[in-house]
Amino acid sequence: MEQVFAPWRIDWVEQDGGNDSFDDCVFCELPDRSNDRENRLLARGETAYVLLNNYPYNPGHAMVIPHTHTGRYQDLEPDMLLELNTLLQRTLDAMNEGLAPDGHNVGYNLGGAAAGGSIDDHLHAHVVPRWTGDTNFMPAISETNVIVEAVDDTYERLHEAFATQDGVTATDGHSAVSISPSD
Repeated sequence: MEQVFAPWRIDWVEQDGGNDSFDDCVFCELPDRSNDRENRLLARGETAYVLLNNYPYNPGHAMVIPHTHTGRYQDLEPDMLLELNTLLQRTLDAMNEGLAPDGHNVGYNLGGAAAGGSIDDHLHAHVVPRWTGDTNFMPAISETNVIVEAVDDTYERLHEAFATQDGVTATDGHSAVSISPSD
């Protein structure tokens, strides 16, 4: 693959000593950090949360992540599964509202490193908005992916879309919206 210059990513690389600034699991530690916007945490539930991917396949590439640290889907309790899937629905709604994609890809990488995920011991659902024609000659022929929007701009659009949903609390643009489990 060719390299594409992406200067906005330097903020992520340099924050708190880079990506190695986590003592244990990035998905366990991020929800406890103070600046949701800086960490790109979009929405919080009681047992799961929504996070923008720092290395997106497409603008808006998000992940729905349970708070429980496990790589096995079967380990999640029924209430966790319900909230995980409710947040997945809300993420799709926010993407439709904020980004107007033509479709979505949703998937889990389960089974450790063989499944292809870079974080294989804390399961998470990838939600990737898709547009007709978003895969063109660049990745197919020239082996280059082009991301057409900065992650911070996508955060703004999706955060605003989450904030308009029923049953959420949005305090400001720097904190994730809060979603109660009954909604």
